[in-house]
Amino acid sequence: MGVTIKDVAKAANVAPSTVSRVLADSSRISADTKKRVRRAMKELGYHPNVNARSLANRSTQAFGIVMKSSADKALQNPFFPEVLRGISSIAHQLDYSLYISTGETEDEVLESVQRMVYGNRVDGILLLYSMVNDRVMNFLFERKFPFIVIGKPCEHMDSITHVDNDNVTASKEITNRLIDLGHERIAFIGGDEDLVVTVDRKRGYQLALQESGMLLLEEYSVHTEFLKSGGREAVHELFNLPDPPTGLVIVDDLMSIGVVTMLEELGKQVPRDVSIVSFNNIHMSEIARPSLTTVDIHIYELGRQAAKCLIEKMQDESVPTKRIIVPYNIKDRQSTQAREETLL
Repeated sequence: MGVTIKDVAKAANVAPSTVSRVLADSSRISADTKKRVRRAMKELGYHPNVNARSLANRSTQAFGIVMKSSADKALQNPFFPEVLRGISSIAHQLDYSLYISTGETEDEVLESVQRMVYGNRVDGILLLYSMVNDRVMNFLFERKFPFIVIGKPCEHMDSITHVDNDNVTASKEITNRLIDLGHERIAFIGGDEDLVVTVDRKRGYQLALQESGMLLLEEYSVHTEFLKSGGREAVHELFNLPDPPTGLVIVDDLMSIGVVTMLEELGKQVPRDVSIVSFNNIHMSEIARPSLTTVDIHIYELGRQAAKCLIEKMQDESVPTKRIIVPYNIKDRQSTQAREETLL
C-alpha cells in the first residue's frame, strides 16, 4: 500500500489537513512547518495524486506559457530557455504542469490560447511578451481569465499583474556608456516595433541622446528580428550610410553576436572601429569575442517571479494587481572603448 497523507502527517507531527495545505502552498502555514512536511514527504517517498487533487479542487494544476512566435524560432534565442528555467523551478516546487503554446501566426497563437481556456486545460496563462494591440492579451483580459505578463502591458497596466525591468532607465544608462566614451554617431538596433520592450528601450536610447544635445536621426534606428540573422541584416543597412555609426545600442545579445560577425565580414572590428552595448546578459555574451558590455536583466528571476505571481493569482483571484520590477545591472566587458582610441 502506498504512502498516504496520514503517514506524512504522523511523520511530521502535524494534522492531515496541514499536509493538504502545504501541498497547496497555503500562506497560512509557516515556512518551518512547510519545510518539515516536505522533508517527511521526501523521506517517505510520498507523491501526491495530482488527478485526485485536481478533481477535488476543480483545478487542472497546470498553467499555459505563451510565446509570440513559433517554438522553433523563439527557442533559438537563449532568453526563452532561461526564462522557462525560472518558471519551471517554481512550477516544479509547487507541483504544477506547464503547457507551452506557440504559433507561426498571430491567429494561430490566439487559437491555441482559446483552446486552452475554452477546453479548461489550464488554470492560468503566462505571456512571455507584451505587444501593442495584442489580441491574446485582450482576449484574456476581457474574459477575466487569470494571466500574468513578463513585460509591461501596453494597455490596462494598472489592472494586469506584470513582471518587468525598468527598460527605459536601463537603456538610457547603457546608451550613456557610449556617450561618455565620446561616441557621437550612435545607432539603435531594435526588435519588432510592436513589442513594448523595443518601444521602452528605444525611448531610453532617445532620452540619452536628447539630454546630451545629440540629434536623433531616423536612419540610425533599425528594427529586425531577435535573432542572430536579424543583427546581420541591420549591419547592412547602417553601414551603407554616408556616415555610419561608431556606437551601437542593440536590444538583444543574440542580435549583437550577429552584428559582430557581420562587421568582421566587412573588415570592421569591435571595439576598435565600432563599440557595442547590448541587453539580456545571456551566457554567450560573456564568452563571445569580444565579450559584450550588456544589461543583465536577470532572466531567470523574471521567470521565477512571474510563475509565483500567476500561481498566487490562480489560487486566489482576489489577490491585488502587482507590478514587480526586477533590478538590472550593467556588465562592463570588452565590446566598448573610447572614441578617441578608435581614431589613433
